[in-house]
Amino acid sequence: MTEHANVLPAEWAPQVGVMLTWPHEDSDWRPFLGAVEPVFVRIAAEVARREEVLIACRDAALASHVRGLLRAAEVDLDRVHLHAVPTQDTWARDHGPITILRKGWPLLLDFGFNGWGGKFAADQDDQISRRLHGLGAFDHGAIARVALVLEGGSIESDGEGTLLTTRQCLLAATRSGLGEAELTAQLSALFGLERVLWLDHGHLEGDDTDGHIDTLARFTDPATIAYQACDDPADPHFAGLRAMAEELAALRTLGGAPYQLVPLPWPRARFSAEGERLPASYANFLVINDAVLVPTYDDPADAGALAALAACFPGREVVGIDCVPVIEQYGSLHCLTMQLPRHLSLGPGSA
Repeated sequence: MTEHANVLPAEWAPQVGVMLTWPHEDSDWRPFLGAVEPVFVRIAAEVARREEVLIACRDAALASHVRGLLRAAEVDLDRVHLHAVPTQDTWARDHGPITILRKGWPLLLDFGFNGWGGKFAADQDDQISRRLHGLGAFDHGAIARVALVLEGGSIESDGEGTLLTTRQCLLAATRSGLGEAELTAQLSALFGLERVLWLDHGHLEGDDTDGHIDTLARFTDPATIAYQACDDPADPHFAGLRAMAEELAALRTLGGAPYQLVPLPWPRARFSAEGERLPASYANFLVINDAVLVPTYDDPADAGALAALAACFPGREVVGIDCVPVIEQYGSLHCLTMQLPRHLSLGPGSA
């Protein structure tokens, strides 16, 4: 493997903390706030047991409210950093910074965020990372604006130079506008990649992201990929997810071996009040220090998903988080979070 100046760490690498962006009443979350805020509290509590939590709040009043919720839940507030910055939505995975190591030093890459190809207003969310940086949220970590539209949920790194992604998302004309060869070259330079593995199949109904990889297939170590399977031939996802599984089976590690593939069980269909299919996926888990937080959906398949991921991450506690309220806004647990590697340090809260 070539030694690169830049490295995109795998999610299981040691972390200093996790970023969240809190929901508020002047957003699409308004009808669901009473149900979804406890999910945010639970995520923050589980993270704070093991590392730090950085929370972007749209203003000081919301930060005070969040502090009260966390205090009531007995979260260690010494591990929580609250910052007041304008926000529109909550998907930190996609508007948060992607941190690389450049010659061993952390560099926050601030990619453009355009609301998943212009589907939603995102002018404030696009500025969250640099506004947090201006408030000292990342202590003395350096930040660089990147003239590409790229969401964190659209890429998956094994930490050793392989990136897994989908053509449907990254090559959409509403994202970077680049062709595959040029985009591969730019991402390889930014992230220190040996290669990019592209998938053509796999998409969840209700997913606004054009097929983010973090809803479909995830590295659990450099030789293993856990993926969302569908075992119901009557489900409209069956053919696409089976084709994705066949694509994954054809992939090889850098050493030339087939990947060990771990199918995750298929939860039963859930729908919004308007009858739209909601994108429930067990692949949307978050790896943190000593634990894996796994979305659950009050479903018989939950136990199987937890067991499958426990086998993938020996030595880490597997914690189920009820994400039924989260999928009402067409994302899940991983989409709400952005991990920050241990090479960073987090400054004190500003709110």
